[in-house]
Amino acid sequence: MTFQQAYQQGRSLLRRAGVESPAFDTICLFRRAFGMDRQGLLLRGEEEAPPMQAKEFFRTIEERRSRRPLQYILGEWEFFGMRLAVGEGVLIPREETELLVYTAAELLGGHPAPLVADLCAGTGAVGLGLSRLRGDARVACVEWYGQAFSYLQKNLGRYGDGRVLAVQADITREDAAPELWNLNAVISNPPYIEASELPLLQKEVQAEPATALDGGSDGLDFYRAIAQIWLPRLKSGGIVAVEIGETQAEKVSALFRGAGLSRIQIRPDFNGFDRVVSGVYRRE
Repeated sequence: MTFQQAYQQGRSLLRRAGVESPAFDTICLFRRAFGMDRQGLLLRGEEEAPPMQAKEFFRTIEERRSRRPLQYILGEWEFFGMRLAVGEGVLIPREETELLVYTAAELLGGHPAPLVADLCAGTGAVGLGLSRLRGDARVACVEWYGQAFSYLQKNLGRYGDGRVLAVQADITREDAAPELWNLNAVISNPPYIEASELPLLQKEVQAEPATALDGGSDGLDFYRAIAQIWLPRLKSGGIVAVEIGETQAEKVSALFRGAGLSRIQIRPDFNGFDRVVSGVYRRE
């Protein structure tokens, strides 16, 4: 079997299985197995594929046919120019979450050496992304669940440079992370899907941990925790920026406004969906 035949067969298998982007997924798995991108495939497509590598390639194709997320099969995914370790038990970073990072960095413009809490940190994507834009920031990535926390530690070891710390704590508890007070910023991409909607999600998303998706009966449980527990930990003038579901902007804004947030902004992502709510906290 040639490289070209292996690629075409893999793509055909994924297409017939109903995978949304068969060509993209196949070339990602092809690169993983053979160390060859599209250009390499064009140049060497008629060469014989090494049998052991071909066997591994088709093993991963079968995993993808079963709807295991591509990112979990690859074991890493790109976010903000970083290759973050991912796998079962941790939320996969999404490109639209980069808006949260840029928003936080912009709002922190007047805060030198800011102390930031990244809540429900998962892989650490948001906190690490912010540290790339604000090299003077001290970022505490707070994550409770063990599997996710292990990926957080791995990614901080790769990209943190000692400026980003992992804190294992349940952010919904009043006594969580007692060392994190007098913050300049609270940022978060929390679970925000309504519990009743979880069974309706596509199979790949259902393979991600429910603990990173389930926002309670109305999707707002974690925003309430942020408003009640974490906003009071901010210095006056500190900022909040959170990712939201596309229909939640007004509810989250009202919740935060009632907790003392002002100058609230709602920002759309590149698809035009409301994605980030932000504001400034002022002590009375």
